[in-house]
Amino acid sequence: MAQRVQGTEDLYGGYMRAWQRMVDVARELFGAYGFDMIETPAIEQVDTFVHGIGESTDVVRKEMFRVFSGALLPEVLERGGESHLKPRQRMAMRPEGTAGVVRAAVEHNFVPQGGAPAKLWYGEAMFRGERPQKGRLRQFHQVGLEWLGASDPAADAEVIIVLMEYFRRLGFESSQLHLTINSMGDSSCRPAYRQAVRQFILDHADEMCDDCIERAELNPLRAFDCKNDHCRAVMEAAPKVTDALCEDCRSHYEQVKRYLDEAGIAYTEDPTLVRGLDYYTRTVFEVEVEGSGVGAIGGGGRYDGLMELEGGKPTPGIGFAVGFERIYLALQAQGIDLAGEEPGCVYVACMPEQRAAAFSATLSLRNAGVRTEADYQGRSLKAQFKQANRLGARICVVLGSDEVAAGVATVRDMASHEQVQVPLDQLAAFVAERL
Repeated sequence: MAQRVQGTEDLYGGYMRAWQRMVDVARELFGAYGFDMIETPAIEQVDTFVHGIGESTDVVRKEMFRVFSGALLPEVLERGGESHLKPRQRMAMRPEGTAGVVRAAVEHNFVPQGGAPAKLWYGEAMFRGERPQKGRLRQFHQVGLEWLGASDPAADAEVIIVLMEYFRRLGFESSQLHLTINSMGDSSCRPAYRQAVRQFILDHADEMCDDCIERAELNPLRAFDCKNDHCRAVMEAAPKVTDALCEDCRSHYEQVKRYLDEAGIAYTEDPTLVRGLDYYTRTVFEVEVEGSGVGAIGGGGRYDGLMELEGGKPTPGIGFAVGFERIYLALQAQGIDLAGEEPGCVYVACMPEQRAAAFSATLSLRNAGVRTEADYQGRSLKAQFKQANRLGARICVVLGSDEVAAGVATVRDMASHEQVQVPLDQLAAFVAERL
């Protein structure tokens, strides 16, 4: 029997309605802030992700799904790798959304010299080759937004405000959400800080895991994000980035906090918050739901150097992404049904000899925007009524020989069992009004 790949899920029924709900809320909220939807390819050149995410990250080193055409695969296997391939032949499934959006912004010049910022959002599947577990899949779904061309700290604050409002509209109470913020500095102050953290790791090498020793040379800040509890305990004594910020970064961070305070957004400062990808600069943030047991449900930050890494001109950027699967689990844990009720419908029931009349009635109802079902298996009227109940039909339209001869339909309310006869040429308008 054919089966889905481990670490993937089928979206259907209530699960699909929940995903659609997340996208619909995003479309309404993000649109009010001037963001337009974008969809980038699921397959990008590997360098698109390596440039920004970073060669040293687990995402690039261990989790990206590489993609090879059937013609190239034998050659890759024979040579034991892909290093000999041209850049356009080295492809990967997207593990996150920002890099692809920035690549598109560079390629299509979304932010021309002197032009207005580009404000984009997406709702797409992402792919990471990691061990499947609760809330962590190999194909998962994210909603995110990217704001390219705005350096003002007010943009940082507005993005965080949008994120918190998005969670509220999905059903979370503000008191349940724990927002953590930090500043990671920029190219002026971070190099010296990286060196200080590197030296700290080397000074405590006998207490750190092998991965953290390797991170000391590749990207020492990654050690703050180590999953090893002992390493995390050691890193609590490491130098803090907030003590090493230059004046510009410190001023930017303080202004972001003032805007958040003015907006009434509660937050906690965590100087060890570094996020998981290399492209972040200055403001970073993350949100968890207390007691949900699923970890962070969303986060993001500023990435002022990413456009240059992707081949564009210097352009500031900031954004966030939220994970559908984790949000779904967190809401479930609190008894909140993101999917909502299954949409009700109208059921058109008839005897076989009135099938043509039922076809016409069904067509008129659907043309009026009414979700309509009917029998296509030759069931008896009794069986059709049972099917209407199983489908959750709110109204049943009955077409018997007497009704068709009189040019009317019997409209039955499935909850109250009240029924009334309605002229066929008024049926669609009558039913739509009742719904």
